[in-house]
Amino acid sequence: MLDGTIRASTNLEDSEDRIVVGRCVDGDVAAFSVLVRRYTPLMRAYARRMLSGSADVDDIVQDVFVAAWHRLPELREPEKVKSWLMRLVSHRCIDHIRRTGRETGLDGWDAPAEADASPSRVAENNARLRALGEALRSLPEDQRECWVLRELGELSYGEISSELDVPVSTVRGLIARARKSIIVRMEAWR
Repeated sequence: MLDGTIRASTNLEDSEDRIVVGRCVDGDVAAFSVLVRRYTPLMRAYARRMLSGSADVDDIVQDVFVAAWHRLPELREPEKVKSWLMRLVSHRCIDHIRRTGRETGLDGWDAPAEADASPSRVAENNARLRALGEALRSLPEDQRECWVLRELGELSYGEISSELDVPVSTVRGLIARARKSIIVRMEAWR
């Protein structure tokens, strides 16, 4: 019997999202644990970037999974569970930022170092990241939110539009202005 349980769990691990979500909607806790294992690392990394190293990252991800368990039956396209979970995390992060007055930025994010990076190159990369963080902090809040959701969160314009409840054309304009401002501010690093 134990062998059958292990085999079923392994098969579920390899299943497509739509199948796993269908099992979750039917109340299968093992299927839900597959979603948790599958998407927790991505959700934590995204929340950590949005919240600049806040200690609340794990709490937010856990809250999202609790809400997701209850709201999964509302998901119309189960194959899009990944983007749905990321939107939920994004909503929670934005709510947290608004509630606490924190700014989004790159302060808590360390760029991966190249294997052969010299100390001077590492220092230069850190200075470049600090400059980018300052450029982001100089943006108006709506531009910064759109830029972070697009560039760090990898959300589509439509997803950002839904997330922030603004038209797609507004999202495009805000991101274009943010990019232009960042390019100007980062000119010295080209």
